[in-house]
Amino acid sequence: MSSKTLRRRIHHGDVDGKRWEHLETSGLDTLSEPLLADDDHVEHNKVCALEDIWDDESKKAQIHWTFLFSNLIAQWAQWFATIVLGSGSLIGRLLTFPSTSVNGQNNRMLPSSLSPLQEERLRNIRQRIEVPFDGSKTEHQDALKQLWKLAYPDRQLPSLKSDLWKEMGWQGSDPSTDFRGGGFISLENLIFFAMKYPESFQRLLNKQDGCRAEWEYPFAVAGINISFMLTQMLDLKAGYPSSPSGMHFLQLLEEDEMAFDNLYCVAFRMMDAQWLAKRATYMEFNDVLKSTRMQLERELALEDISSVKDLPAYNLLR
Repeated sequence: MSSKTLRRRIHHGDVDGKRWEHLETSGLDTLSEPLLADDDHVEHNKVCALEDIWDDESKKAQIHWTFLFSNLIAQWAQWFATIVLGSGSLIGRLLTFPSTSVNGQNNRMLPSSLSPLQEERLRNIRQRIEVPFDGSKTEHQDALKQLWKLAYPDRQLPSLKSDLWKEMGWQGSDPSTDFRGGGFISLENLIFFAMKYPESFQRLLNKQDGCRAEWEYPFAVAGINISFMLTQMLDLKAGYPSSPSGMHFLQLLEEDEMAFDNLYCVAFRMMDAQWLAKRATYMEFNDVLKSTRMQLERELALEDISSVKDLPAYNLLR
């Protein structure tokens, strides 16, 4: 990409595509605005998520009481018929107050309890999500160096602040400034991708598939966005995942301790496929990420999905 091409910057109010982006003219030759939302927008997303959960709970309660009331009417009708026809016992009828059917309905609405294994693995993921990236920590510096060696095994490792990092898709010479809401787990996801599926990782890194746009998405920063999007989609910061995707993910987690990392790799490959199908450019990245989330939610809702490898999009990694 020529530096003249990147004359306009994009602000993303929400990495999962819930808001439309707006443009700003800039005299800079590099992308200086991270794709991830800032802290204020992250807090706003949390408020919106809480409102959505409240609305869902209100709907569940309304359905529950409507069902209960209809069963009560039916029960009174049966009681009245018993009195009129002179058969059965009044006390017996009252003791058969609707319980089984209502409880069955509630069990379908409410998530089942977690197994000890699910609880442990979910707790581990939450702990990983809560770790921010800290460029002053040796462990985090070493992880960045590891990512470079996996991405470019035949090239010399640059210093931690170098323009060479832009070639990997960081927006500046210092990768630590691009993490923000993504946290350290987003770097772990990139490393996992490079180690577990090296061929797919290299194809995405070097943009080897399809007819690419002149204004391409930055690889590394896109990876951070995908980590952030998955955290939101799977409701992993909630006390208990209440979204359909979050509850389906708990089933995958029981089968695979690294389900989140494997799902990340699928999502990244899916995002690139969406990008090519839409013939998108950087200006449309937010829209592509939103489409990726919707497609991933649909696949998680399919029947007979007990592991990440059962997802249709997993074939993209092969």
